[in-house]
Amino acid sequence: MASEELACKLQRRLQRVEAEEPEPAPLAAPAPPASAPSVLVPVSSADAELSAQLSRRLHIQEGAARPRRCRVFNPYTEFPEFSRRLIKNLENMFKRYDAGRDGYIDLMELKLMMEKLGAPQTHLGLKSMIKEVDEDFDGKLNLREFLLIFHKAAAGELQEDSGLMALAKLSEIDVALEGVKGAKDFFEAKVQALSSASKFEAELKAEQDERKREEEERRVRRAAFQELKAAFST
Repeated sequence: MASEELACKLQRRLQRVEAEEPEPAPLAAPAPPASAPSVLVPVSSADAELSAQLSRRLHIQEGAARPRRCRVFNPYTEFPEFSRRLIKNLENMFKRYDAGRDGYIDLMELKLMMEKLGAPQTHLGLKSMIKEVDEDFDGKLNLREFLLIFHKAAAGELQEDSGLMALAKLSEIDVALEGVKGAKDFFEAKVQALSSASKFEAELKAEQDERKREEEERRVRRAAFQELKAAFST
C-alpha cells in the first residue's frame, strides 16, 4: 500500500516537472509554401539568362572574355584588293609588334608601336584607335582588325588626323615593293589595288608555275640519275 502511494507521488511530481519545462524551439522554420513559388519560380530562369548576358558584356568590356570565332580567317580571300606581297608585309609587321606572341596587339603593344613609328598617342587616343576597328570588342587587335586599318585607309574611311591614319602613313610599306607604278603615295596605290583581283590570280598562277617548273627539274634529275645507275649496273 505504501509502495503504491509512493509511486503515485513520484508520477505526479514527474508530471509537474515536465509541465514546467519549456518546449524546445524548432531547428528551422520552413518557408511558407504559398509565397515561395509566387516570388522565385517565375523570375529565376529569366534572371539567370539576363545575368549571363550582362556578365558576358561586362567581361568583354573589361577585356576578360575570349572572343567567339565562327570561322577561320583567310586574309587573301577577305582582302582581295591587297596583293599577296602586301599582305605578307603587313603580317610581318603585325608579328613584329606582337611582343607577347599571342596573336594580338594589345593597348601597351600599340603604344610601343606608335612610339616607334614616331606618332605617340595618349591613353584615350590608343583606346579610340582600337575601338574603331575592334570587331569582337575584346579591347585589342587581331590580324584581321589590323589589316582592316589599311583597308579603311585605302577606301578613304579614316579621319586625316586620326591615330589609325598616322599608323597607316608611317607603316614603312614601300609602294615600289608592291609593284604599283605611277602612284603618288601609299593610299592612291591601295585605292588602285581595290580592282586588282586579276593581279592576285596572276601572282597565284606564277607561284604554281614556279612549283611545276621545280618539280619538272627534279623529275629530269631523277631520270638522269636512274639512267646513270643503269649504265653502271650493266
